[in-house]
Amino acid sequence: MVATEEKRAGQRLIGGPGILLVWLYGVMVVGAVSRSAYQIATEFDRAPLAYALSALAGVVYGFITYTLVRGGETARKAAQVCCAAELVGVLTVGTWTLVEPSAFTDATVWSDYGMGYLFIPVLLPLSALYWLRRARAA
Repeated sequence: MVATEEKRAGQRLIGGPGILLVWLYGVMVVGAVSRSAYQIATEFDRAPLAYALSALAGVVYGFITYTLVRGGETARKAAQVCCAAELVGVLTVGTWTLVEPSAFTDATVWSDYGMGYLFIPVLLPLSALYWLRRARAA
């Protein structure tokens, strides 16, 4: 029984800085999902691409939060893939909004690399990927 608890503790992803990551991802879930849900419900025809991308960001944040809390090697790998995809999304949408601002009639969570969210959308996946890599080594 003690060996099982020690093994499970070794697979946890939310120890130390991981707790901060879970908290930040949780805040981003609430922000992105509530914002996009309101925008999709009230004014979707104004900026469907922007609002759909914000909803997608919220789903990605939710999945990453879940995998970090779940723990274990499979969850760590899933979180790594999702964080990498999130980073690609932030960099793609961030660049797209700077190069072709007319493509977005309203901002997304990832617009301008997350400037509206204090650049947390670009810093969070970088931090999470670093943490997940360290968690594997430990």
